[in-house]
Amino acid sequence: MPIMVPLKCLIAGNSHGIYCVPASSEHRPAARAVLRGEVWEADTVAFLIENAGSGDIIHAGTYFGDFLPALAKAVVPEARIWAFEPSLENFRCARITLKLNDIRNVVLTQAALGECRGSALLQTGEIGGRAAGGGSAIAKEREPGFTYEEVQTAAIDEIVPADRAVSIIHLDVEFQEQQALTGALDTIARCRPLLVLETLPADAAWFAREILSLGYEEIAKLDKNVAFRATQSEVQRTSSISMPL
Repeated sequence: MPIMVPLKCLIAGNSHGIYCVPASSEHRPAARAVLRGEVWEADTVAFLIENAGSGDIIHAGTYFGDFLPALAKAVVPEARIWAFEPSLENFRCARITLKLNDIRNVVLTQAALGECRGSALLQTGEIGGRAAGGGSAIAKEREPGFTYEEVQTAAIDEIVPADRAVSIIHLDVEFQEQQALTGALDTIARCRPLLVLETLPADAAWFAREILSLGYEEIAKLDKNVAFRATQSEVQRTSSISMPL
């Protein structure tokens, strides 16, 4: 069992809930907004609430859990939030955020989303020592001056059971959207969930072949995110999937 270093954090709140914010992230835009009592990416949060439907929501990266109170209240009682955060500090804060709000319908996993289970190198600190916070990103190799953390990777299709109905996949994974979507292709084909992506895959041909070919089309731009919905015929085709009791 590794020795856990003390967690330095700040407690803040907004209209959706109470949050454990990493003290190291005070300079980051999402943390600064929440510390002011504001909602970060308010349009995106409102859109997710409005479109929660009757299924589960997959949400990554979770950071310190700034979306979790809103999402947890938006879903129907039998639905779950599947949340993913690779950074240990952020994960610990997200776990405390869940406790502060007495949230019990979130499955929080400490992992980066990818094509399959494995490991990766996460850049968590910038040159000069400042924390990358929500901007922590998977790196191919270590570079001098940056801080890194070895993290686990997981695929949505491996974590979310095949008998769960999924309404939304929301990805804010710092240019790892293609890898995360690749690990979710079975879930996407089965459920045709709403997709909300901060960054589109760099391989446009792959996105067209694997996602758009399933009937998806862009429906909205929200904050820094783009939303895609399957055409009505595709939604109707999968609407017979029921939520297990």
